[in-house]
Amino acid sequence: MSKKIFLLFVTVIIAVSLSAQDFGFGFGDDAFGNSGGMNSSLSVSIGGEVSASMLGYIDDLSDGPEYTRLGDIFAGSLNFSASTSLAEGVINLSFDPSSSPVSIDEAYVRAYFGDLDITAGLRKLTWGKADSFGPLDVINPLDTTQIYTEMADNVSLMSVKIARPLFHASYRFGQFSKIEGVFIPNFEGHRIALTGRWAPSQMEMFEQAAALGVEVSVPDTSTLDYAQAGLRFTTTVGSADIGAQYYYGRLFEPAAKVVFSPMTPQAALLYNPYHQLGCDYAQVLFGFNVRAELAANLTDDFDGDDGSVYNPAIAWSLGFDRDLFSGINLNLQVNESLRLFHDKLGSDNFMSGNFDIEGGRSLTATRLTASLSKKFLRDELELRAAVVCGIEDKDFAVMPALIWTKEDIRFALSGGFFGGDSEGQLGQYKDNQFLKISLAYTF
Repeated sequence: MSKKIFLLFVTVIIAVSLSAQDFGFGFGDDAFGNSGGMNSSLSVSIGGEVSASMLGYIDDLSDGPEYTRLGDIFAGSLNFSASTSLAEGVINLSFDPSSSPVSIDEAYVRAYFGDLDITAGLRKLTWGKADSFGPLDVINPLDTTQIYTEMADNVSLMSVKIARPLFHASYRFGQFSKIEGVFIPNFEGHRIALTGRWAPSQMEMFEQAAALGVEVSVPDTSTLDYAQAGLRFTTTVGSADIGAQYYYGRLFEPAAKVVFSPMTPQAALLYNPYHQLGCDYAQVLFGFNVRAELAANLTDDFDGDDGSVYNPAIAWSLGFDRDLFSGINLNLQVNESLRLFHDKLGSDNFMSGNFDIEGGRSLTATRLTASLSKKFLRDELELRAAVVCGIEDKDFAVMPALIWTKEDIRFALSGGFFGGDSEGQLGQYKDNQFLKISLAYTF
């Protein structure tokens, strides 16, 4: 069915574009040709990427070729857009033999009404100003099984975001101010592996419970009861960009409620509702491109003793990027979450009568993300290293990369290495050391 939809869309695009008064291919937003109602000619843009990569885990390689898998190697994308001065339609297709041959990455239509834009469809939106998953970026869940393998050789991590069906409106007033609203009719949490290499220890706990006879249920989040909505305002004051937002939604990480009955113990996965109040700030100060975010995530557990609900928390991020010396660039960001009513937490033992989803965790969760890079040979060759450190867990991930770019061709050799406390969020993946080779052509 997906192949038929793809072929039908390509046929329609070609037929319409050939009959248009103004035909053109382009890349990016500049190709859309929005002229504020002065020109109604059609502009069509087709682009994409074809890539091949091999990803091998070092412990598999050391065990011999009979235990080594390098994946399906091929991946790709096709991006279609058609626009006039009144509207824009976009369909981005993703090709991945390991899942479905063809899937929709994004698909939406946007209409222009003067200073008001209205968008509906499957979209990836970024709220906030942080470079690396700040606390205000609350619209799209993540595919957590791909974060580190993508981070190894990519600056942008939009590929690990999961597009959501939504209605989005944006109104611009003045020269630098904008207010936007979003409505999402259902919910999807982070895509988390239950088993395998990238299954976090917390999810494996549920698998072990099921093996002991505990019934684990998963909620139906496709109904309107799981709808989410938010408002965001941004403006510029002097040389500073500031923003503020309100969001009502659900936490992407699942919680759990355990019920011990005379017959069979039961565990229900839950996605806690919460209200978020947040603000952000960005400015160039003394050569540093500074970015900051602050958020209050208010769940229903204001007593702090409900083990099936995450406690309210204060989250913040602070980061900057700057060219240092000899062409070396540093990008640094600190993220932290501070749990309220921490002293009311219960036990982290799943089979205890006082299980708490946050039991055993530290009062704060602090993560440092740094990226150092330097370019050589007329900027065609780049040497980069990304480091992620968990402060409380005393664990880390190091991802070095050597990237060669020549016009539209990109070759990358990268790796990922984990260490520290094996009970930490990063240290638990110490057996997942990997090497990756990729070749991509963008058109």
